[in-house]
Amino acid sequence: MNKVGVELKRTTLANGETLGYRERAGGDKVLLLVHGNMTSSKHWDLLIDVIPSSYKILAVDLRGFGHSTYIRSVESIKDFSDDLKLFVDQLQLSKFSMIGWSTGGAVAMQFCADYPGLCEQLILLASVSTRGYPTFGSPDLTKRLQTQEEVRNDAKTMTVQQAYDTNNREFLKSVWNTLIYTKKQPDDKKYEEYVDDMLTQRNLAEVYHTLNIFNIGDQHNGLLQGRNQVKDIQIPVLVLRGSDDLVISKQMADEIMEDFHGRAVFKELAACGHSPLIDNLDLLCDEIVQFLDNKVQ
Repeated sequence: MNKVGVELKRTTLANGETLGYRERAGGDKVLLLVHGNMTSSKHWDLLIDVIPSSYKILAVDLRGFGHSTYIRSVESIKDFSDDLKLFVDQLQLSKFSMIGWSTGGAVAMQFCADYPGLCEQLILLASVSTRGYPTFGSPDLTKRLQTQEEVRNDAKTMTVQQAYDTNNREFLKSVWNTLIYTKKQPDDKKYEEYVDDMLTQRNLAEVYHTLNIFNIGDQHNGLLQGRNQVKDIQIPVLVLRGSDDLVISKQMADEIMEDFHGRAVFKELAACGHSPLIDNLDLLCDEIVQFLDNKVQ
């Protein structure tokens, strides 16, 4: 493993929000990591350790997560991706590769569609679909919710939010063990650090809603007609999904591939769930490096 030091930094954006981020020194190639829901840059730590030192790594905390502020509520995935544009402007980044994990995949896709010429290679790791991630009402799982208020008052959202509010660590672990750490779990110390990190989130309902209304494909997703912005992403794209992912279905990965119309490469991560970083870190790192080094066909 690389044992290059990782610094935790913060930078204030032009819109007044301050984003925390982790920086690992490296070579001339820059890799930007965008985390998913219920996480922050902290959850990238194992991958940061094994990515070759030829890469400089920046792992950002999205607005409302980790060490970032949450001054204004987010209403769409574009709010996150516009923050990301201000972030790369602030750090004067002009050419870099990007990995978006889960919700971070939506943020990364929106960024690449809106701001071409900055990101040169995109990896979608266990990413939500180009057509979003639906939130269905509880207990009626056939009823798709429509407004942020409906999402906020839904039983699933309220249950997880209550766990946040009451510091119910065992409940959060049970959720992750059921849906995410289904193959392996982090060691006890690391797991406690990750739960500490989960508890920093201040925008749970808003994130569920932004995913529910996200659609940059060219088809109707059951709630909204797509904006067909996928056509604006004209860079190499690698789609990675664990074969046993219980959060991101095969259908969602298929939707991504369909909407990219042959411009993306798909790789299945065998015997991995929603967190290949825990399930098979070596396999994940190999796939990432091969793609970034232009060895994936």
